[in-house]
Amino acid sequence: MSGLEDLYREIILDHYSNPRHRGELQVPPATRTEGFNPLCGDETVVYLEIKDNSIANIAIGGRGCSISQSSASMMSQLVHGKSLDEVRDFVKIFKMMLSIHESSLGSVTALANQESNDPGDGSIDNLQGESVQGESVQGESVQGESVQGESQDGDSRLLTPEELASLGDLAALQGVVKFPVRIKCALLPWNTLTQSIEEALELSP
Repeated sequence: MSGLEDLYREIILDHYSNPRHRGELQVPPATRTEGFNPLCGDETVVYLEIKDNSIANIAIGGRGCSISQSSASMMSQLVHGKSLDEVRDFVKIFKMMLSIHESSLGSVTALANQESNDPGDGSIDNLQGESVQGESVQGESVQGESVQGESQDGDSRLLTPEELASLGDLAALQGVVKFPVRIKCALLPWNTLTQSIEEALELSP
């Protein structure tokens, strides 16, 4: 396993073992939104407090595999204190990263856990590199490189190194794209956050 793969694995396991912003917020003034993935049983709860069009406070609850739980932890760390416009940009970039075309995987580490090794009960998954089209995926840094992604409207373009860097620790999840069933795990916290923001805005005076 390469040095970068080791680093990514450590980041994922750190967020799974020591989740950021874990807990609850008082409702109200915060809102509480639940997300559920029926395919694997992952659950995410997002407590959100919005002030001055920014995320003033966030707390995360729920249970599930290391991918969903680490994604939730990384997400909460990234969006806390950010404006809603910034958060929407993060959502777009993260989803584009997880829609990366297979032809671009040569420069990305495949670090998602295989379904057969992940019982989905919250245990630490076996994260390992995989091969693409018969060639080993190298643990190359994406710094200074662009990654092909696809936006929600179907238009594809290159993600810039700056966009990837803006995701912080979430870049460690880019290998999830190799395992489509795990993409839903990684996206669950983000879809729950998006719904939470909509609900909070609807309740705001």
